[in-house]
Amino acid sequence: LFKMLSSHSKVGHPHPGQPYKGGDFCAFLPDNKEGQKIVVLLKKAFDHGLTFQIKSCNGEERVTWGLVPHKTSWDGGKARNGYPDAQYLHEVCRVL
Repeated sequence: LFKMLSSHSKVGHPHPGQPYKGGDFCAFLPDNKEGQKIVVLLKKAFDHGLTFQIKSCNGEERVTWGLVPHKTSWDGGKARNGYPDAQYLHEVCRVL
């Protein structure tokens, strides 16, 4: 389990100086050697401001997931950002 909470983003803000809404974000990884390797890379991506972005949505600015893919559910498959997804660890490693 890899859980990350954020109310800010280092990625460029579309309207600098304007307030934006944060959020709670939770992502899941398997607890194995490959998953532990990905956690280290995800922490580096977070430290470099690559995990989240700020987008306009219905007239307000809010933090959303960035371009790094995350599994936000244990089930539902790839279509629902969940497992099983045999290619996910390879894909996220490639992106990171």
